[in-house]
Amino acid sequence: MDFDHALFHADLDALPWASYGHAYGSAEDVPGCLRALAGDDDAAADEAQSELYGSILHQGSVYEASAKAVPFLARIAAADIRTADVLLLIGGIAEGGEDPSPEAGDGPPAEAGDRPPAEAGDGLPARESDEVACRRAVVAQLPLLLGALDHQDRAVRQAAAWAAGWTGAAGAAAAVPALRDRAAVEADPLVRAELLSALAQLDPEGTARAATEAIGPDGSAPELRIAALLASADIGLPWTPAHHEAALALLPLDRLVADRFDHVRNEPLHHLTVTLLLRDADPDREAVFALLDGALRRPDPEARTEAVWAALTACELSRGAPARLVGALTAAAEADGGGAGADSGSGAGHAASGDVSGALSALGRLGAYGEPAAELLATRAAGEGDVADRALEALVTVDPVRAAPLLARDLENRPRAFAAACGGPVGSLRPLPYDPALLAAVRRRLGAMGPGSMALPRLAALLLSWGPDAGPAVPELLAALPAYPRQLPKVLAAVCRPEQRGEVAEALRSLARTAPADDRFEAARALHQLTRDHRPLLSLLAERLAAGAGGGDGALQETATAAAALGPAAAPLVPALRAALNAPDADRNNPQMDADIAIAVALHRITGEAAEAVPVLAGVLGDGDGLWRRWTFVRAAEAAAGLGPAGRPLVPVLKALLTDPEQVPSAVLALRAVAPDALDTDRSAGLLLDAAEAGAAPAEAVEALVALGVDMLSDEHRDRLTELGERDLRVVRFGLSGTIEAADDRLRARIRTAVVGRARTAVVSRG
Repeated sequence: MDFDHALFHADLDALPWASYGHAYGSAEDVPGCLRALAGDDDAAADEAQSELYGSILHQGSVYEASAKAVPFLARIAAADIRTADVLLLIGGIAEGGEDPSPEAGDGPPAEAGDRPPAEAGDGLPARESDEVACRRAVVAQLPLLLGALDHQDRAVRQAAAWAAGWTGAAGAAAAVPALRDRAAVEADPLVRAELLSALAQLDPEGTARAATEAIGPDGSAPELRIAALLASADIGLPWTPAHHEAALALLPLDRLVADRFDHVRNEPLHHLTVTLLLRDADPDREAVFALLDGALRRPDPEARTEAVWAALTACELSRGAPARLVGALTAAAEADGGGAGADSGSGAGHAASGDVSGALSALGRLGAYGEPAAELLATRAAGEGDVADRALEALVTVDPVRAAPLLARDLENRPRAFAAACGGPVGSLRPLPYDPALLAAVRRRLGAMGPGSMALPRLAALLLSWGPDAGPAVPELLAALPAYPRQLPKVLAAVCRPEQRGEVAEALRSLARTAPADDRFEAARALHQLTRDHRPLLSLLAERLAAGAGGGDGALQETATAAAALGPAAAPLVPALRAALNAPDADRNNPQMDADIAIAVALHRITGEAAEAVPVLAGVLGDGDGLWRRWTFVRAAEAAAGLGPAGRPLVPVLKALLTDPEQVPSAVLALRAVAPDALDTDRSAGLLLDAAEAGAAPAEAVEALVALGVDMLSDEHRDRLTELGERDLRVVRFGLSGTIEAADDRLRARIRTAVVGRARTAVVSRG
């Protein structure tokens, strides 16, 4: 089709693009990108396409400008200009959209031509969401998409099929017959795979038979067979021995979808694992475990690499997976010869591991369930290099007692194991228990450590966890104190034994008196913790408040928190703390709110009066306009709980938080503290269980349920709590990679303890 550039440009200019929005604000730049995309300069067109993906389809999100751009993108594609690329962009906009409601008055798809109607989509309902507008705009271009199914270029046919598959219920009536007609004659395996996937999305029930047949014998196209397996899982078909055998025969699977446009299922084994486990049925769980067991034992290292990544995901989703898969993961680690493997923290990382599966590192994610692999891990950990380090890293969680002396032998050359021993990422795992040989190694490390060592935070975390058992390290800590005045004071206060307190206190007192201002704070705080001598800390806090608390909201929050710890002894600071509060009606950011919360707590603890704290906390809790307020609200609710009955005026704003599952635990505990008579225990228990079951603040929700009293729960609520402790799907679903399993195991143990404790109490009372 001839493309009238002048008319295209005129139609672009006729729309008020500056008034439309995209990911970066005004969409005034979109017309320029569309002109470049339709132009003859390939480099400019490539850049324009990249910019459009960043603005009107930003990480899968769509905007008003996205819908407005669709008719113009369709005209470019209809003119056979970069057709496959443009169809993919149109399909991505459809993927980010939502179906319009039936009552919105869907009309038949518009015919695609060189020029769209004059309104170019302006006739959309005024209050229609951007997502609905985008889906509607793409559905209007279905004649273009379906017409492209017969294009001579395979990439265009494939892109058209993929895009049509995202038109949803609004496009299914027109798309499904056309996709089926094309599937009946299409010969290219990739296009056939895309057609089957599109049909499975638009017409799951009607595509079930085709998906089953396409699994096919070994002679069928593997690209189509893997698409059929994925479609079968998505449709909800039972996973049969035929599915199992086909999946194993096709391994490794990633290569079969490398040229597909379906990025939702671009890691097939991982996708199958997630889809089947989320069905939450015993046959599907066993199907996943059997599939992963077989894949982990394959001779092909690339297949094992895929299987390890999927197995780690299974362990994050299923409580039964670690025990079920430990044998196969151990076999995979043995087959790899102890290879270093992938960074199992991300899906993308596993592909970079080459011919090594990463099973050795993965065993560490099993925790105590990895005990059958302890001998293998210990043997490998006794070796050299990265393999030994990864094996020891795993052994730290599998068998900490066995790992400690091995780490002590070569602390300097075991960075991964050392990090795990000290608590893992941001202290999210349990540090290694005290071990004399490891303490001796830590002391040597401290003695050899120069200023600015990156190892210090980890060493400090380990020593803090050991407490007075680490007392022999006090001489090394004192020697390093001048070089690390902000990091070591609290460590010294935590580890020193009674006979060491005098020496440590004198060192801290000297540091709090003579060090530069920014380095004195932790020394003064640690001195107060150790000796209860508040004078150096009080003087320093007064200086900080007079100087603006160090010039930042974080410093102000820290200062107020330290003042609160002093209690009435900090009375001289009250005027300065009051002066540091933001105005109640000020437009505050989260750090400023956090500082105000800390000041409110300090004023209450210092004066014993809640009158000043209540309006401050009410102002924070009632401000729901900002972003990322979850933890600020949690801190405010916790502060409200600390007021006790004096916080009763906060009941309305606390009750308002009960609509947010992430806020329910702290809100319930605060209401229980400030106005127990205003708390509907039964409703609150239901909300807490809803939050936990949805994976929203599950640990906090369970602790709140325990605080309410398991005996106070209804039979229904006790049953739901028991189910949270016994079900296979993990309750904790989010967190840093490698920490979800441990966090969920702790939660499960907490639930079981609470339920069993209640049952024992009931038995005793009946007796």
